[in-house]
Amino acid sequence: MHRCVIAATLCVATLAPLSAHAQMHRHFPPQALRGELVVTQAPDVLVNGQIGRLSPGARIRGDTNLLVMSGSITGQKNIVHYTLNEGGQVKDVWILNPAELANKVWPRTVQESATWLFEPGTQTWTRK
Repeated sequence: MHRCVIAATLCVATLAPLSAHAQMHRHFPPQALRGELVVTQAPDVLVNGQIGRLSPGARIRGDTNLLVMSGSITGQKNIVHYTLNEGGQVKDVWILNPAELANKVWPRTVQESATWLFEPGTQTWTRK
């Protein structure tokens, strides 16, 4: 009986920090772009409606920053920040949480990120 109570307490204590963490802003690299990602059939993806591919070793992080397997989000539309490798394949993906989605100004193309100013401390972009 006591074992069940302890286990239930540990489960609740373990989940509480995850939901609080989900509302925090993570630090994204300046080359991260915002877009809509749909895993069609891994490693094939749609990024902003364009056909793309996950790079070998690509990492997808959920809104709590835990790793997510591409197969578990197949067919889902997710608003994400993502980076590309030298070959143009999707390398790192962060599924955005509500706090991060509230930051509306974020470049969607490489051209935008090249002409905007990024403040890493506040994770904000300013159009020049």
